[in-house]
Amino acid sequence: MTIATRLDHYLSNNHIDFETVTHNHSHSSLHSAMAANILPVSLAKGVILEDHEGRHLMAVLPANANINMPTLNRALLASFHLVREHDIYKMFEDCENGAVPPVGHIYHLPVVYDKSLAELEFVYLEAGDHETLIKLDREAFIKLMGHHSRCLGFSRQVFH
Repeated sequence: MTIATRLDHYLSNNHIDFETVTHNHSHSSLHSAMAANILPVSLAKGVILEDHEGRHLMAVLPANANINMPTLNRALLASFHLVREHDIYKMFEDCENGAVPPVGHIYHLPVVYDKSLAELEFVYLEAGDHETLIKLDREAFIKLMGHHSRCLGFSRQVFH
């Protein structure tokens, strides 16, 4: 059980209450939800985006959803696209590859998060490895997203 160093420090320094949930090793957010026996809609994943000027953004959305890119770009008045997964590993050196906590601001990334997550009683997130999730209540999740993040509706559910 490992929580990414930056995430652990941020949670502790900001007095954010959480629980850890361990599960069998998994290779994706959807598999993590299944392994932890939680609904995929309640597991937040972070997706790294880039605009034409090389600026990055973390979009946080449910594990069972994809980004509706035209909707997000219209809301942000921007033109973001997905960053290839192997290109982001060096940005998250305290995490296992593919197990990035969806908390962009602790990695100096601006954040947008899908409004559906803010409506849940509990939200789970990858802790930085492939066997640990963090469980937060709604208030703790919104506090963790930070006051500089934006809450928008930009995801579309793929799996139930």
